[in-house]
Amino acid sequence: MIFDNKYPKVNYIGNKEKLANWICDYFPKDIQSVFDAFSGGSSIGYEAKKRGLKVVSNDILKINYYLAKSLIENNQEILNEDDLNILFSGNTIKGFMYKNYSEVFFFPQECMELDLYRKNIDKLSSEYKKSIAYTLIRRAMVRKMPYSRFNLNWEKIKQLRDEEYSYAKYKRKRAYHNESFKSHIIKNLQDYNKAIFDNQQSNEVYNDDAFDLLNKVSADVIYLDPPYTGTMNNYFGFYGLIDEYIHSKKLKPFENNFIDKKSSLELFDKLFSNLSNFKYWLLSYNNNSYPSKDELISIISRYSNDIQVIEKPHDYRVTGKDKKSKNTEYLFIIRNNKFEEK
Repeated sequence: MIFDNKYPKVNYIGNKEKLANWICDYFPKDIQSVFDAFSGGSSIGYEAKKRGLKVVSNDILKINYYLAKSLIENNQEILNEDDLNILFSGNTIKGFMYKNYSEVFFFPQECMELDLYRKNIDKLSSEYKKSIAYTLIRRAMVRKMPYSRFNLNWEKIKQLRDEEYSYAKYKRKRAYHNESFKSHIIKNLQDYNKAIFDNQQSNEVYNDDAFDLLNKVSADVIYLDPPYTGTMNNYFGFYGLIDEYIHSKKLKPFENNFIDKKSSLELFDKLFSNLSNFKYWLLSYNNNSYPSKDELISIISRYSNDIQVIEKPHDYRVTGKDKKSKNTEYLFIIRNNKFEEK
């Protein structure tokens, strides 16, 4: 059975939303479970859930964990009007965001609104409701941020949030940058609630370094979508602010991030040397990333000689620009020669 629920708008750099059907169509037919080890925006996990598979999802970013908890693990709980009343209740406060990020990413009053919502989230009645609230706030924060990422300086943010400047420069006013957080949350609530469904599986989510889970999680297939080295892939730089908001403290960037070309070959070797729990390995990558397709095949060949590479032309919109970057998306499909049925 294939469920027809619609994946909501997430706005996540590197998200595979437009490729999710193509990728999942190549899942081997004899599988019943998938481990999405670098889940990001959860588009692949969500498509796998729609296809009735058991999904185990993981991401090192806390906000991506909450996104997966809302849409993958959660089968029925939604955020209702009473929950919104709790979330929006009270007067704005000068908390973590106000003290650390006023006129860094948002205006002071906006930071105070975020601080109030952070305080009120803890009053919600379940972990799933809290997860949905964080996910909706994430959507609102990203929607208000030019280029949908938190690595711009304040002067550039103010410039791009100026609707007259935006119109003169890009022929678009982008008024959504200046809508309130509350407005964005309410506007997206229905789509996120409708995206929640029960696929009759006990889906699980983790918030961990993927390398620490490889010997702990069991599934028929592991789907790998690590950051593409050599491209825009600094995900802590893009979204770490939201994790800091959740934890109400400054955080250090995580390790094993695939940013550094010097360490990426070693990381890929470390990755493929620890996949004995999985019968099939699927890896997404593209032609503009490092290492190259041939270098990846060389690494994978140390652990399996059953490797298929599917290629698909795919245009990535360059965030904040009208032009698109033309790429070839690679899907490596590997059978684990040493896998023994348990």
